[in-house]
Amino acid sequence: SLTNYSQLRENLEMSGSIFHTTSDSEVIAYEITRERIHTSSIEDAICNAMYHLEGSYSFIVMSPTKLIAARDPRGFRPLCIGKRNNSYIFASESCALGAVGAKFIRDLKPGEILVFNKNGVESITDHCGKACPKLCVFEYVYFARPDSVIDGCCVHDARVRAGRYLAQEHPVDADVVVGVPDSGLDAALGYSRESGIPYAPGLLKNRYIGRTFISPGQKSRENLVRLKLSPIASVIAGKRVVLVDDSIV
Repeated sequence: SLTNYSQLRENLEMSGSIFHTTSDSEVIAYEITRERIHTSSIEDAICNAMYHLEGSYSFIVMSPTKLIAARDPRGFRPLCIGKRNNSYIFASESCALGAVGAKFIRDLKPGEILVFNKNGVESITDHCGKACPKLCVFEYVYFARPDSVIDGCCVHDARVRAGRYLAQEHPVDADVVVGVPDSGLDAALGYSRESGIPYAPGLLKNRYIGRTFISPGQKSRENLVRLKLSPIASVIAGKRVVLVDDSIV
């Protein structure tokens, strides 16, 4: 998500570039292509292009002989590297590595460029340390899977701690703590542990209903939520409930 997307696109169009989409990725590709004309390698072109890109991004670029990964200087978006046998694998979340039998190696540093070719691995750190790291907090709150590790911190542990802090800042008298599935469950568990109020699964999620908050119109969202979430009456009936969600939408 480039904050200077409009400016970059306008400049590129004025110089003759023709766009086929409204994607930020196409702007990035054009910037790299333009820099490649004046540089000796694709990695140098990427390094130079990153001076023009403002905002959040992680991307992979492939040439006939190289695989290149880059992460923005503030590290807004996560990007990690793993290895399976003799192959290197990049993913935005470490849980994806385990799914294909790869071993997690590490996260890319904010601003780092990794180049893989027949000679091995090269790390380019020209953009590292140039800006204060600003990982998007919503990765820990909602986006990432609980079994992922981002910049050395387990997402599950981060959400449990968030629930603990919530219990410290907003203590209440209640009979049961219920989490909104799925991303609110870990925080609810943390709230329960800190407060001493028992945790119980009070909402059953229908796995065949997709994301509801993006549905247009309040009535449509309410109807979809009724299909998606069903209360377990024996857990909550007649009780004071602490209901923990990941955010207020």
